[in-house]
Amino acid sequence: GDEWQRFANLRLCYAFMFAYPGKKLLFMGDEFGQGREWNHNAALDWDLLERELHQGVATLVGDVNHLYRSLPALHRLDNEPAGFEWIDCDDRDNSVIAFTRRAADAAEVVVVCNFTPVVRHGYRIGMPRAGRYAECLNSDARQYAGRGIGNLGAVQTEPVSCHGHAQSVELSLPPLGALWFVHEPQDER
Repeated sequence: GDEWQRFANLRLCYAFMFAYPGKKLLFMGDEFGQGREWNHNAALDWDLLERELHQGVATLVGDVNHLYRSLPALHRLDNEPAGFEWIDCDDRDNSVIAFTRRAADAAEVVVVCNFTPVVRHGYRIGMPRAGRYAECLNSDARQYAGRGIGNLGAVQTEPVSCHGHAQSVELSLPPLGALWFVHEPQDER
């Protein structure tokens, strides 16, 4: 793909990696998308941060690190089957996957990844519970040098059965993009 697609793929890869179970590892220069291999005789290419696409990757890496630490569902049950559930891993026609990360007494995180360079509007995903889900990460957001295709910050479930769940949402999936949603507790007034 072109340069934009290469960086969109990198942002998608990092968003997927930080949401998926397992330990996280980046090598020197990965945090801003340095293209050349690391060389112990030379410094990192920090001047690349003056370019929008590299700065976007650096901002995303900072944000996913912050979210990983602040959302217990992403790390608390990292090695336990109870901490992960596939919503859909069979949509090979659209190259979209979705899964839930969870931990006791913590908000669930639903992750949806579109591995194609095609925008998918009206894409239905089953959700583990009814209510409102905040879009806490969109790898295609403008602050990451993306195009800004997303769901206006939040989605509300509908009583439409999908992927074995009684509730679902229709999403706009950005091209080569990952979305993270956090279930918002209902106001108990």
